[in-house]
Amino acid sequence: MPRNPHYAGPSSDHFDGTRFFNPGEPSTDRSLGQVLRWKMADAAAKWPTGAPVTPARPAARVDALTVTMVGHASLLIQVAGLNLLTDPVWSDRASPLSFAGPKRVTAPGVAFENLPPIDAVLLSHNHYDHMDVATLRRLQASFAPLFAMPLGNDAIVRAAVPGARIVVGDWHDRLDLGGNCSSTLTPANHWSARGARDRRMALWSGHWIHTPVASIWFVGDTGYGTGKIFHDLRARHGSPDLALIPIGAYEPRWFMGDQHVDPAAAVRIMQDLGAAHALGIHWGTFQLTDEPREAPVDELATALADADIAPDRFVAAEAGATYRF
Repeated sequence: MPRNPHYAGPSSDHFDGTRFFNPGEPSTDRSLGQVLRWKMADAAAKWPTGAPVTPARPAARVDALTVTMVGHASLLIQVAGLNLLTDPVWSDRASPLSFAGPKRVTAPGVAFENLPPIDAVLLSHNHYDHMDVATLRRLQASFAPLFAMPLGNDAIVRAAVPGARIVVGDWHDRLDLGGNCSSTLTPANHWSARGARDRRMALWSGHWIHTPVASIWFVGDTGYGTGKIFHDLRARHGSPDLALIPIGAYEPRWFMGDQHVDPAAAVRIMQDLGAAHALGIHWGTFQLTDEPREAPVDELATALADADIAPDRFVAAEAGATYRF
């Protein structure tokens, strides 16, 4: 068995002693042959090189639930006087390289210098479009926030961000964020890797954010799979006031379906949890897959109409837009 460079701990129902996995769910592993089949099909839609963004200037502190879309899975959540960032990426590329890899189509919806004081950063997993160490270093230098994340990701952050304050846990662990707020790490049907040799060696998760004002569920990256994890979460936590659900990076379905939901599955997750409101994230910033840039917005509208859900309950979040609940 290969050595795990990120985590050493006891086996569990989702860790075999070396790698994490999604128990009872379809495999997210893909072979080199499958990757080549996808790429050689050359079916990716052409995206624009840029899209207009009017960056927001958030208030320093907010009591009521307010969410500002930065882009992709990066959101500024302001609630109960606490300022949280999810999976922050301010770099131009979602890549280990500064000169190659998916490039931003939209500028960040908040300029870094206009961020309010950041109290905590919530990380879902270690893919480069979610864990950008250049951004984490900037946040550490500017705010010294608390970094909260699932198992194994702490080793990566500690090596890249000296002095970082880190809290780490397994699925269903509750992490204190301060200010009478906390995050419970929630299961997701996904995977992890920073390179070619560490696939599934750090855990992936969502964050169920508990506050005195509202409950917010940041889903992270996930496929729908059997749907069991979503029904289990409702039984554990009830229904969130707001769910932040990915709606992009889903084509072709034969390759992406087990790891990324499409808009129809995102609506199904909203229904499974009984979420009062949802924002669609993980679309329109980096071209990672084959669908056209605007397809998630159009398909979300269709899925909501098919489910007889009012369109203002589940909105595709636009970079620079602020949503108040």
